[in-house]
Amino acid sequence: MSDNLDLKKGLDIPVEGAAARRVIKKVVPGTVAVSPAGFKGFSPRLLVKEGDRVLAGSPVLADKMNSSILVTSPVSGTVSKVVRGEKRKLLSVLVAADTEQEFVDFGTIKPANGEDVKALLLGSGLWRTIVQRPYGVMADPSVTPKCIFVSSFSTAPLAADTEFALGGEAENIQAGLKALSLLTEGGVHLGVNKEVAAKSPFAKMEGVITHFVSGPHPAGNVGVQISHICPILKGETVWTVSLLGVALIGRLIRTGKLDLTRKVAVTGPGVVDESLGYVEALPGTPVKDITAVFDGQRIISGDILSGESVGTEGYLRWNDNQLTILWEGPEREILGWAKPFRPGVFSSSMCYFSWLTPRKKYNMDTNLHGGPRAFVQTKCFEDVTPMDIFPIYLVKACLAGDIEKMEKFGIYEVLPEDLALCDYVDPSKNEIQAIISSGIDLMIKEMA
Repeated sequence: MSDNLDLKKGLDIPVEGAAARRVIKKVVPGTVAVSPAGFKGFSPRLLVKEGDRVLAGSPVLADKMNSSILVTSPVSGTVSKVVRGEKRKLLSVLVAADTEQEFVDFGTIKPANGEDVKALLLGSGLWRTIVQRPYGVMADPSVTPKCIFVSSFSTAPLAADTEFALGGEAENIQAGLKALSLLTEGGVHLGVNKEVAAKSPFAKMEGVITHFVSGPHPAGNVGVQISHICPILKGETVWTVSLLGVALIGRLIRTGKLDLTRKVAVTGPGVVDESLGYVEALPGTPVKDITAVFDGQRIISGDILSGESVGTEGYLRWNDNQLTILWEGPEREILGWAKPFRPGVFSSSMCYFSWLTPRKKYNMDTNLHGGPRAFVQTKCFEDVTPMDIFPIYLVKACLAGDIEKMEKFGIYEVLPEDLALCDYVDPSKNEIQAIISSGIDLMIKEMA
């Protein structure tokens, strides 16, 4: 079963620094960080102490509210340090990796039902690959979702090419999709890039409901696909899994080992041409081991719109397969707003002449070219949001903390990443994703 979804609204940001389709190296890290960050709704409880020995797949953290949900180590080795922040908040657990890796043996079983799948994913720590909507929290094992969604491609700026990064994982992805289908009666919906569907191995997956999707970013976002195919109503639950997560699940089922290795796209204007490509690495690998970094650069784990700045001493996040490097651009441009000709600047609103060179890529930095100002109501949010919601009214409802209006204007439909382009095009320089995130936090607090 399949259908077509052609989206018109959105924006592809023409930033230079795409990763070449080549594997530059394989990183064997000396130390790996296991962090609870990035898993909304997860309250970490430490299960190890400094000096303990762990295997790849051994539990390191557990959820305080549900002890069956675990975060496991991606490598075998010795716990070298427990890093804490203010008020003893647990930030990460550092594991000194062994030269020869040892794995927990989870067994090469073929799950026969949903309970088998849950037990395997919970025990291995791969349950954290499943995100529950609304609110984008870690999935509740006691809930049966209406359906499960997977997007097999990303339209985010400089995103990893899934055909290259995961094209060789077709058998693992098929096994992962089959396992996920046992968790819901509503089926697994797979979004496929319509432009490359003829040669994509993901278009040939069996046992799923395939949707061929085309359009500019955020067409590849699973949230956008859900809004057009199976909108989330109040009281309903939908689960989502990234294609990388599906591949990891299938790899576990077929090998019995927790192998989290992935091809990481090293991208961005701050990367020298020789380093633009893919690196085989594990989550938690120091970014300095993946590529050279310098002072004055912003290191982002993920894409430039919804990724996280991790700094030169940071680590690759657990769910990412992209590293983006930009120059900070702290300098101010005198009367930049008054210059009629700025060939080096891209404008989404045709203020400059970038629309005359649609194929040009730009050496962008993090300069905002201005500061926060009055929240001006314009049509720009609607132009880049291909969803049946009212984005500007939703943002204002979140600012006001008005739960009734947040429900009315679509808070159940979105996560911050779905409105990331609103950050980029907003003339008032508001942090739209942060506003949406605060609104979701309020909904969890008041409605859960």
